[in-house]
Amino acid sequence: MTDETCQRREREGWLRWREATERALYGPDGFYLRPEGPAGHFRTSVHASPLFARAVARLLTEVAAELGTDEVALVDVGAGRGELLTGVLASVPSGLTVRPYGVERAARPEGLDPRVVWTDRVPRGLRGLLFANEWLDNVPVDVAQVDASGAVRYVEVRDDGTERPGDPVTGPDARWLERWWPLREPGERAEIGRPRDEAWADAVDALAAGTAVAVDYGHLRAARPPFGTLTGFRAGREVAPVPDGSCDVTAHVAMDACAAAGGELRTQREALGRLGVAGGRPPLSLASSDPAAYVRALAAAGEAAELTSRGGLGDFLWLTRSVPAGPDRAA
Repeated sequence: MTDETCQRREREGWLRWREATERALYGPDGFYLRPEGPAGHFRTSVHASPLFARAVARLLTEVAAELGTDEVALVDVGAGRGELLTGVLASVPSGLTVRPYGVERAARPEGLDPRVVWTDRVPRGLRGLLFANEWLDNVPVDVAQVDASGAVRYVEVRDDGTERPGDPVTGPDARWLERWWPLREPGERAEIGRPRDEAWADAVDALAAGTAVAVDYGHLRAARPPFGTLTGFRAGREVAPVPDGSCDVTAHVAMDACAAAGGELRTQREALGRLGVAGGRPPLSLASSDPAAYVRALAAAGEAAELTSRGGLGDFLWLTRSVPAGPDRAA
């Protein structure tokens, strides 16, 4: 596409979904730069229960032990308004020094723990845990669709959500689709996840040593949705994906593509279970011996059940990758 064609399409209000989403989410007055933050519009595992932050704190403690250190970095990518960092810092055991970093494009939240370094880019050369909860789904991607003739084309969109077919998909994007999300029948759609693969690889590469974890709603090649997953969220409700800054614009993550360079995939149910989060009811005997403790345990069990539920948060995928220290990495 020539520069002149790009300029003409932009003047007419047509953009590919990746550029339109970037502007809607992170441009001037973008959705993610608003004061209320993501928590004002949707609920993540971090907001569902403090058990999630405690589980991350246990994972951070494990990483520190593996590194043989009592001083460890915690990098929260897509930090929102610092909710996860706040919860983890309140949960780590005494004797472990945490160097926390919040990576977010929005301004530093008021009242955030002064220990937290707030930055708009992933810091490099740290040893510890890099944790990205529902970050990759908001890395903007292009959308492709098969037209009536069988050609795979980029989808262009205007601010009001109106779409039209654009240029044929070629080059690296076409190769990504063929490997990870092949399209065959007219009307089939896909989100081209290559920018997310690259963003994740860059984040992992930033660690000098430790563990990187990406948590997101996603899908695998054997069960890609035939018409894509692009959608919007506003004030707790799913809405049409309109790239005008009024709502979140998001799509599920092709997690196996992100994992191609290495790492282990498991469900959140499995990952949190390993970290001690289970949804079982407390024994009824506790109700008579210690009623207050029973009520607390029952509430915790309910929160754990939500975090690990089938068909809900428990089906989120955790991509975990170990980063060994090497001669070419910072100490």
